Amino acid sequence: MDLNDAFYFVQVVEKGGFSAAARALNIPKSRLSRRVRQLEDDLGVRLLQRTSRIVTTTETGREFLRHAHDALIRFENAETAVRRKTNTIEGIVTVSCSVGMAQFGLDQILPRFLQDNPGVTVVQRASNQMDDLIKGGIDVAIRGHMDTLPDSSLIQTRLARVEWQLFCSPDFLETLDPGGDPVALTNQPALVLGRPGATYQWLLTGAGGQTASVPCRVRLASDDMSTLKNAAALSLGLVALPAYVCRPEVASGSLVRVMPGWTAGSPQISLLMPSRRGLLPAVEVFLDRLKQDLPAVLAGGAQATSG
Repeated sequence: MDLNDAFYFVQVVEKGGFSAAARALNIPKSRLSRRVRQLEDDLGVRLLQRTSRIVTTTETGREFLRHAHDALIRFENAETAVRRKTNTIEGIVTVSCSVGMAQFGLDQILPRFLQDNPGVTVVQRASNQMDDLIKGGIDVAIRGHMDTLPDSSLIQTRLARVEWQLFCSPDFLETLDPGGDPVALTNQPALVLGRPGATYQWLLTGAGGQTASVPCRVRLASDDMSTLKNAAALSLGLVALPAYVCRPEVASGSLVRVMPGWTAGSPQISLLMPSRRGLLPAVEVFLDRLKQDLPAVLAGGAQATSG
């Protein structure tokens, strides 16, 4: 029996079919199907039930899957240990993240990671839409969320909480005089991330736990945080963004925080993976770097590390 065929079988099951597994592995579907059939011939049993639309494991297939998982993990752990000692980690890592995370978080981490791991290729998919990790062949996703994400089949690792704060230009702040009362912001022009409906409001939380819902007028809506920051610096309105995104502008004085005692949300940043099992050495090393560096970058601490 070829160990590679067992690996292909596991990928087909985990990805939910031959098409998704072929995309994730970047190999022809016909080759994948042929290798799994060869595995079944070598074992003398049927591992998968195939129809025109779905692929499911047989009872024997489920038992083989469990043992194959364990064997592959042991092999990959051994490979990772050796490659880390010889600094020869190789492979492709596909990471999904929001546009903002790509621009203001991973922009510091990815170049250093690639310098330290010359054998690794990173494919970054930056989108504000939630990608299907399994169908998309994504190794790890970085997402912000307020509550527990609904897909319990994904492995979730929490990294940090990030405060969203209100910002505007110093000149615009002079026209507000909000004091400490969020009501003073009612009907002010808003620069909004995403695609708002007919009405929009700031949902604010005070340091003492009190809340306020403040209606505002949408002046600009965009999926791009840089565009919103530039508009705010030009005194076009208020913007709510993650604190780490606006840190350079606050330091330079082009933006100031509005109502420091209030926040516009505090979402959790998490790593999402289809499974902990069967991770390639390149993916494991990349995850280690994210866990080490991303919380510090989001908190405004040290730059991405090297080595």
